[in-house]
Amino acid sequence: MFSSLRQVSRSTSALRSAQRSLRPAVFLPGRTLVTKRYTKEHEAISFDDETGVGIVSITDFAQTSLGDVVFVELPEEGSAVEPGQSVGAVESVKAASDIYSPVSGEVVAINEELGSSPSLLNKSPEEKGWLFKVKLSDPSEVDGLLTAEQYKEHCES
Repeated sequence: MFSSLRQVSRSTSALRSAQRSLRPAVFLPGRTLVTKRYTKEHEAISFDDETGVGIVSITDFAQTSLGDVVFVELPEEGSAVEPGQSVGAVESVKAASDIYSPVSGEVVAINEELGSSPSLLNKSPEEKGWLFKVKLSDPSEVDGLLTAEQYKEHCES
């Protein structure tokens, strides 16, 4: 997400916040495993094996580093995305940063609430502030992303 994140302050509170929010995988009642992975650019994806759909968000570390979010640009539904492709942007009072797709596939939904309430990214970046849903063209791409522990180490370095 942040090609220029190194220019944004990496505060201790951002690290603590990121550590609290890391959840590598969760089981949903009556459902298959949902895998959660991260990018070095501070996007997260929760991938559901059963549906083949991933929910992309920014991490809590990213929103803390950005500060108050004032604008979010999202990809269009139906658009094709590739790993590492810039698909939108987040603007805050401190910085503007691109959003990068962590995987390849088709955007099947966007979080339209962010248009009128971009602050959802600050309040709940990985839940209510999700960015878009993507139907993965190659689910194995998720395996190449950072685990929660690897992401934590990346944020600390």
